[in-house]
Amino acid sequence: MATVSRENVGLLNEKLSVTLSKDDYLPAFQKSLKEYGKKANIPGFRKGMVPVGLIKKMYGGSVFTDEVLRSVDRELVKYMETEKLEIFAQPLPVEMDIQQLDMNNPVDYTFHFELGMKPEFSLTDLAKGKFINYKVQVTEDMIDSEITRLQNRYGNMSEPESVTTEDNVLNVLFAETDAEGTETENGIKKDNSLLVKYFAAPLRSSLMGKKKDDVFTVQLNSAFEEKEREWILGDLGLEKDDEKAAEKYFKVTITKVGLMEKKELNEEFYNQLYPGAELKTESDFRNKIKGEIEAYWASQARNQVHDQLYHSLLDHTAIEFPESFLKKWMKTQGETPKTDEEIEKEFPNFRNQLKWTLISDKIVTENNIQVLPDEIRDFAKQQLFGYMGGMGAGMDENQPWVNDYIEKMMKDRKYVEDAFNRIQTQKIFEWAETQIKPADKEISVEEFTKMQEEHHHQH
Repeated sequence: MATVSRENVGLLNEKLSVTLSKDDYLPAFQKSLKEYGKKANIPGFRKGMVPVGLIKKMYGGSVFTDEVLRSVDRELVKYMETEKLEIFAQPLPVEMDIQQLDMNNPVDYTFHFELGMKPEFSLTDLAKGKFINYKVQVTEDMIDSEITRLQNRYGNMSEPESVTTEDNVLNVLFAETDAEGTETENGIKKDNSLLVKYFAAPLRSSLMGKKKDDVFTVQLNSAFEEKEREWILGDLGLEKDDEKAAEKYFKVTITKVGLMEKKELNEEFYNQLYPGAELKTESDFRNKIKGEIEAYWASQARNQVHDQLYHSLLDHTAIEFPESFLKKWMKTQGETPKTDEEIEKEFPNFRNQLKWTLISDKIVTENNIQVLPDEIRDFAKQQLFGYMGGMGAGMDENQPWVNDYIEKMMKDRKYVEDAFNRIQTQKIFEWAETQIKPADKEISVEEFTKMQEEHHHQH
């Protein structure tokens, strides 16, 4: 009869030894040989009439090994289920040599496995933490900027004869040249569309009066300021951090001069943007825009609170790990074995991911957080209308094609898993929000954006 013994070999690190007697695997081995005999197609023998001795000679070794290992696995799983062991990953075989398995000399076998045990731990007390809810100040300039953006977006493009303002749109063809303006053989050629004001200030004045088919030569590092230059370099297929790329020369041919005629601020425009909102005056319109900007930055601030919660839970929840086991397990993953140096480099990030998984699982279990199928359907529906942007406004959500799309997505396992994880994560942070009382702090949009960029850079 099979036996399993357990030994502690380190912090949260156990070794299980599974001992099989021949009675644990021989009956299954003999039964498998008979099954092979019934199914085998061997020239010279009728199907099902192949002698057992021949089957044993041809397939016995591999069948014997399979049955022994299957028996070991069965006993291992049964023991872990009976003892209710909470483990990381899978048991790791220790010095397993399957060459020792000999069907002609069935004996007792002992196999050893290493386990990494999941730790017991308590979550940090979020109520004792200090959290900040940033209130981004919405200025009149921000409202003006958004209104101008909407006027341009919904405006009409005209084609004046020449460039008269920094707001002119130029359709251009970039063609790479040398410093003398001669086109480079097999050089870069790329169409683009950009506003005159995207060029550096010294160049803008020289563009006034330019017409379709006019040509001028630029060097990228002097023709554009840093932000616009990075965008242009990327569009031309060049690396933004390559200094030599920024030194390249291009002949620029104007293929069209355009001017966006802004949409007039009137009731017709307000209703086009917000049907049913009954906006009558510019003041009504500005208040609506202000509300939308406030809602956007409030959602960004909430995301920032979630980030604070994430770091508080991760940094202040004390959890021990079976590091030795986990590093051994990491070596077994992937097609190519990792070196010790690679494991040491990757382990801190791996441990943090594992820690967050344990924290998330604990919050979900202790607070009975569930994600229902209808919530995934609603998620798919909202995502669909989000993709459609303004086209989805006022649309009947119960149209047959909408429901067909959602049912299709519900059959996509990868999509459902992704949606499930997103909704569950959102619910985890919603629970965490109920545990804290963040202090409000006013902040400018510039300060808030800089803070976000610095945090993103650190990660």
